[in-house]
Amino acid sequence: MSSEKMVCMVSRSGREMQRYNSNGGRQVVGCIPYRYKQNIDGSMSNELEVLLVSSQKGHTFMFPKGGWEVDESLEEAACRESLEEAGVKGIVEQELGEWSFISKRYGIYCEGHMFPLLVKEQLDIWAEKNLRTRLWMDVVEARDVCQHWWMKEALDILVHRLNLHQNKDT
Repeated sequence: MSSEKMVCMVSRSGREMQRYNSNGGRQVVGCIPYRYKQNIDGSMSNELEVLLVSSQKGHTFMFPKGGWEVDESLEEAACRESLEEAGVKGIVEQELGEWSFISKRYGIYCEGHMFPLLVKEQLDIWAEKNLRTRLWMDVVEARDVCQHWWMKEALDILVHRLNLHQNKDT
């Protein structure tokens, strides 16, 4: 018998368990999966990479995100979305912020929470592998291709936070 943990290979679906704000807008949670590139010698560089996923229709890229459900914390939702949509696991760090944005589909205000996820493991098989493409890219490219303004703001906050942290260490 294997001692490895079992990974859920099915995405949650349906909106019965999702949270909504007072205007009827969804409350969504997103994650910015990140890592530092490795140098040729295997040491860690200071070059940051972030992971984006394609939309389900495959036309645009964004950070993993989805509905915040009633049986989970914000951090658990961030972890779940990263695993389901991007096939990565890691350490969820301090929230980057909360944004209000207008849903393109419904035309009402939704709430979006964003978290950084320091990636520790990238899976070869994950729940939405056949629905999405995942791409590691540098911050400049990610900012350029990400379709949501509020996710770009969250990325800017993450980069600023990580730069402050690096400057403290030097």
